[in-house]
Parts: sequence; structure tokens; C-alpha cells
Amino acid sequence: MSARKTADQWFAEYGESHQNDTNELIHWICVPTIFCCVLGLIWSIPVPEALEDAAPWFTWTLPAAFAVLLFYLRLSVPLAVGVFFFISVCYVLIEWHAIACPFPVWKSSLILFVLAWIGQFIGHKIEGKKPSFFHDIVFLLIGPAWLLHFIYKKAGVKY
Repeated sequence: MSARKTADQWFAEYGESHQNDTNELIHWICVPTIFCCVLGLIWSIPVPEALEDAAPWFTWTLPAAFAVLLFYLRLSVPLAVGVFFFISVCYVLIEWHAIACPFPVWKSSLILFVLAWIGQFIGHKIEGKKPSFFHDIVFLLIGPAWLLHFIYKKAGVKY
């Protein structure tokens, strides 16, 4: 059994297939979109009536976000804090969408999810390298943290 990778090791490996400026720009748009859309799709899963009556605030995004945050906590506490903030922003956007838009959250999330993945694959076609998650599925969670680490570096925050 190998030792757990550090955040820097994950980012270095992820960065190998993200060298092209156009691909990186596409990732800055599509990775957060995909992340938020996944939360929107999970938010859309119906809650059983008994649970809804007992906890009207409950959505399936809560246990999903908790599980994701546990992964990020193992990687880096500062990264987990940043991802928690991003999850919170996504959740507020999803709740706003549910109230303010006539189009169901799941439909908007699904459409944007598909479009963002098309963008991702276009970026990797330009890059000339396959997406990292083809090598290791964990890279689906590394993408958002990889973007966040650039923000942290620019702001002088250690992760």
C-alpha cells in the first residue's frame, strides 16, 4: 500500500495534462460549473416525506457535501475551507434558482453539466492529452482544488 499523496503531488500530476493556456481557461469555467451542477443534480433527488417532515431543511446535497469535505480535509484544511465556501455559494445559487426560475434545477444542472463536459473534452483535445480522471477517478475531486490552489498562491495563502 502506497503512502497518501500530498496536495502538491496531486496538483503536479493533474497539471501534467493541463499545460495549454486554452485548456486551462476552459477548466476555470467548466470545473466550477460541473461541480455546482453535480450539487444541483444531487439537490434535486427527492427527499422521502417522513424525512422532509422531520427535517424540512434537509437535501441530499448535505451528506454529499460532507463526504466531499472529508476528502478535502484529508488533503488540506485550508483547501477544505475554500471548497466549503464554494459549496456554500453553489448551494445559495441552487436555492435561488429553485425559487426564482421556472425551469427545474435538475434540468438546468443537467444541461450545464453536459455543456461543461463538452467544453472539458474540447480543452483536452486542444491539449492533446486525456483528462486525468481516466487515469484515476479521484482527479474529479482534484480539479476544483487545483484551481483553488492557484487562487491561494496568488493571495499568499498556504494550503
